Parts: sequence; C-alpha cells; structure tokens
Amino acid sequence: MARPSDRRLFNQGILKLAMVLAGFCLACCIVGSPLYHHFKQNSRAQASCGSCDCDCDSDTSSSIVLDCGNHHDPDMEEEMRKGRLALLAEELHLQKNVSDDRLERTKELTMEVRKSSSQYRKEVEKCSIGIETCEAARAKAEAAIVDELKLSALWERRARELGWSHGM
Repeated sequence: MARPSDRRLFNQGILKLAMVLAGFCLACCIVGSPLYHHFKQNSRAQASCGSCDCDCDSDTSSSIVLDCGNHHDPDMEEEMRKGRLALLAEELHLQKNVSDDRLERTKELTMEVRKSSSQYRKEVEKCSIGIETCEAARAKAEAAIVDELKLSALWERRARELGWSHGM
C-alpha cells in the first residue's frame, strides 16, 4: 500500500504529464494548421497554374514578378507595366503626402495648444490680480481693526477715568 506522500507525488507526475501533452497538442494546433493550409495552397497553385506566356526578363530577381492568372484585369496590367522606379517614386510621393498631412495636423494642434495656453495665462493673470486686491483689502481691514481697537481702548480708558465700571 502506497503512503500518502507517494500517492501525492504520483498524482503530481500525472498532472505534469497531462500539462505537457496539452501544451504539445496546443502547439501542434497553432503551428500545424497554418503549415497544412500553406502546403495545400502551394499544391493547388502548382496544379492549377498552367504554362505562362509572360514576356519576362531573364533576371527575375530584380524585376517585378507577373501574376499569370490575372491578365484580364486592366488596373493590374497598368500597375504591372509601370517600372520599378515609377513605383518607388509613387511610393515616395504617397509617403510625402502622408508626412505633409501629419505636419499640417501637428501645426493645427500646436496652434490650439497655444490658444489654450494664452487663455489659461489670462485666467491666471485675473486670479493674480484678484488675489492682490484681496490681500490689499485684508491688510486695510487689519489696519482698520487695529485702529478701532486703539480707539475703543482710548474711549474705555476715558470712560473709566470718569467713573464708568464694566459691571454697571
């Protein structure tokens, strides 16, 4: 009869084996499915594509490879007739347009930020002026209170000199 610790180790071993098998199956599903479809498409393409009557250069590594199955698409034929330099020039032109659009948008955003910043500065100036006004008024009020306390003390002292007492 197996001890409880041996049984636990046995159960952990089975669990590890099950996890390894599940991981292997998952890896096969992830990697195997695209490979299967890739090989399946290649075998169909080789079987369905007949002889191509293309007028290609002998050096196909530096030229654009023509797709023999789409001879009847006029847009595709026009694109394929363009030279490599023309395609690169067009790509550069498109990239320039995109960068010009981004630059314009950035300039617009910068102007919006400047306007917002200016508005915030104006608000800060208003607040600062308001704070300065409040501080000046507070200082005046403190001075007035001090003067009133002095005046009250003077009147109270005179009243006491004339015989007034606080409890009367």
